[in-house]
Amino acid sequence: MVIGAANICKSLVIFRHCLHHFSTLPLVSSSQTLEQAVKAAVVSKDYKQIPELLISSKEPCQNPNPFSFLSTVPQSRRIQIIDDILQSFIPLRPRSRPKIAYACLLSYTLQSPCPLPIALAIIQRTLRSGCIPAPQMHLFLSCVWMKHRCQSRSVSDILLEMQSIGYRPDCGTCNYLISSLCAVDQLAEAVKVLKGMGRAGCIPDLESYGTVIGAMSTIRKTADAVEMMKEMVAKVGLMPRQGTIVKVAAALRANREMWTAVELIEFLERESCPVGFESYEAVVDGCLERREYILAAKVVMGMTKKGFIPYIRVRQKVVEGLASVGEEKLACVVRQRFVELRS
Repeated sequence: MVIGAANICKSLVIFRHCLHHFSTLPLVSSSQTLEQAVKAAVVSKDYKQIPELLISSKEPCQNPNPFSFLSTVPQSRRIQIIDDILQSFIPLRPRSRPKIAYACLLSYTLQSPCPLPIALAIIQRTLRSGCIPAPQMHLFLSCVWMKHRCQSRSVSDILLEMQSIGYRPDCGTCNYLISSLCAVDQLAEAVKVLKGMGRAGCIPDLESYGTVIGAMSTIRKTADAVEMMKEMVAKVGLMPRQGTIVKVAAALRANREMWTAVELIEFLERESCPVGFESYEAVVDGCLERREYILAAKVVMGMTKKGFIPYIRVRQKVVEGLASVGEEKLACVVRQRFVELRS
């Protein structure tokens, strides 16, 4: 009985604590719109209330945008307010707590008259919080970016404008820009961003090259993809991810450019870049489809040196194909190699 009473008292204490916690959360009254509530938080500089207001609100957060009232504020003051909001979100935990606020801010800013460079700062803070902007932001950002580029401004000049509001461009922000441009078929501009971001102090990384090469492979611009991959390896010193190599190999196979595919694999091996089983498999299958049996044998021998054993159907096709073109001796060598590996 004593234990039961103690448990009840303990539960009451917890309930009172929870009740106090919820009573202190900011709520939007029935007579107050979400935009008015957010505006009140901005006017009082109680920016940390904003995420809670957006989370607790039953109103749609994008139509109308709760930050629309900022359009009545002069541009310089508007940028300062947005910066203050972003800075106030940094200590919040979990870091993703302001996710909806970031999304609303970015959507509003990208559709405002002067979206850059503050929109890039919002993207940077969004990514650093572990969040990803909504998919439709790819289109908005790309449109804004291309509009600025049409004014004959360089990639680095636009990126370095972030410094004027207290931010510095970084790889994460540039990579998101590159992925946005690729997502809306602005591959040529994505390449220009890749090549120009270094002059803004952002050295392209695996994500930068991988996104561009992946986009090139998707539309089968294999010559550009191979050239870009060789550039990242030989000039920049980066080792491509396995997924990136597979995409290029698959594109070369689809284009029936198997000699180029084999040359690329050999180049990567010479540069000590690891090539995975899936990449070898795509190249061998492409060689077999083109009845390039000697070339296929060359690739499978390279696979075995790496410890990879082709599937049995591939082994059979290579050996039978070599025999069918009068390469019995090479067929025996390949068959013997397979026997050694199985043992």
